[in-house]
Amino acid sequence: MSLLSIKNLSVSYGPVTALTDVSIEVPEGKIISIIGSNGAGKTTLLNAISSVVKAQSGDILFKGIPVPKQPHNVVRAGIAQVPEGRKIFAGLSVEENLIIGSPQGGKGLKAKEAGIYELFPILGERKNQQGGTLSGGEQQMLAIARAMMSDPALIMFDEPSLGLAPVVTKQVFKYIKRISEQNVTVLLIEQNARQALGLSDYTYVLENGVVATQGDSKDLLVDPSIQKAYLGD
Repeated sequence: MSLLSIKNLSVSYGPVTALTDVSIEVPEGKIISIIGSNGAGKTTLLNAISSVVKAQSGDILFKGIPVPKQPHNVVRAGIAQVPEGRKIFAGLSVEENLIIGSPQGGKGLKAKEAGIYELFPILGERKNQQGGTLSGGEQQMLAIARAMMSDPALIMFDEPSLGLAPVVTKQVFKYIKRISEQNVTVLLIEQNARQALGLSDYTYVLENGVVATQGDSKDLLVDPSIQKAYLGD
């Protein structure tokens, strides 16, 4: 069963078309990845799901009903987004960043902090430290942890490896896998196609705002056309 169903979605920014008739299914409990070059429309897709940008046409259904039109209600409905570039609150402490991520505020933190700090021990050690003083990898962990504070059924990642060293990227992808094992469905936007294909169950390839190819990730990983276009093989 699809937790998220996108049918014939089109999005434009003025005269510029970003997505055209995009249809995507995200089954419950799976990791679905979306790969494509810069400007393919990947971030626009996530922002449309989050109601940050408005769709010109098409449907976005979550648990069988249209997603709310207000971003904060999208979060309350059970969808969380880890944005590109992390976008943590640099001047606030780790703990304060987590409080902001919880619809219940501080009460929510106290109920969830044990699980969050178990997944990310370094954040527990630095909960009073300002977010801006963390390393890039630690800031990415904080961005993920903040999204998890809303107890999402679906968590969407926008380029989680951006700006991270390869060894840190591997660690971040391990966290994404662990999150999926906690009954959280994952939609992953990732420039590192090899990492995305290796982690996910099913992949969509966006090119110029349309779905050019789709299939089981393990099959696309050995597809010669995918290897040539996205894997550097």
